Amino acid sequence: MHPVLIRIGPVTLHTYGLLVAAGSLAGLLLAVRRAAHEGIPSERIMDIGFFVLLAAVIGSRLFFVAVSPGHYLTHPLDALRIWEGGLVFYGGLILAVPTALWCVKRYRLDTWKIADIFAPSIALGHAIGRLGCFAAGCCYGKEARDLPWAVIFSNPECLAKTGVPLHPVQLYESLGEFIIFLILVTLRRYPSFGGRLFWTYILLYSLLRFSLEFYRGDEVRGFLLSSLSVSQGVSIAAAVAALASLKRLHGKYRAAHS
Repeated sequence: MHPVLIRIGPVTLHTYGLLVAAGSLAGLLLAVRRAAHEGIPSERIMDIGFFVLLAAVIGSRLFFVAVSPGHYLTHPLDALRIWEGGLVFYGGLILAVPTALWCVKRYRLDTWKIADIFAPSIALGHAIGRLGCFAAGCCYGKEARDLPWAVIFSNPECLAKTGVPLHPVQLYESLGEFIIFLILVTLRRYPSFGGRLFWTYILLYSLLRFSLEFYRGDEVRGFLLSSLSVSQGVSIAAAVAALASLKRLHGKYRAAHS
């Protein structure tokens, strides 16, 4: 996969940007389709999706710049170049959640129903978007010289180390997100308490991200400790919050149906 899909004169279309946009669109269309099944007007989901996506892009970029500020202190305008890579999922989630809550309150919708509608969409969109990371070479893996499926980036425009075999960690995460997506759409067939799909997604993604961080080779992502990245710290907090929320919501559901 090439980091630049099309270049015609001054016009450049980056593969990363195209795949992130494609993932966002696929997730939104999936949410609209599910909302229709739940009797929720599609225009409400489109509105929520637009504001949440905008917040997610802003939050994910701000998080990336915050944990790796060096280059952006001297080149602040480069922070706007999101089409070249450099978005952190947890940063997007942190800003997207309050934005979604504001939208749900504004439209007087059920919070957990909307959260469960969007959970599989987030997984699907993220899975496709990670293919864009692979194309751009961002979020690259550690060196893996003896790994049969290691990848070697050779294009000088990519963000990964070139000329050395690396773990294709972007593909690991994309595959993991697709599996989470399949788990969520399967769980959706068995009605239960509101919020189950959303918090299950947070739990499964936290476990996936925590594990994959051990195979990441890009040092710019920031570290809390010498062996614990910022994303791993957030993963631990998110997993604890997910487990506590699942337990609380399940308990309320059982009490209401006993």
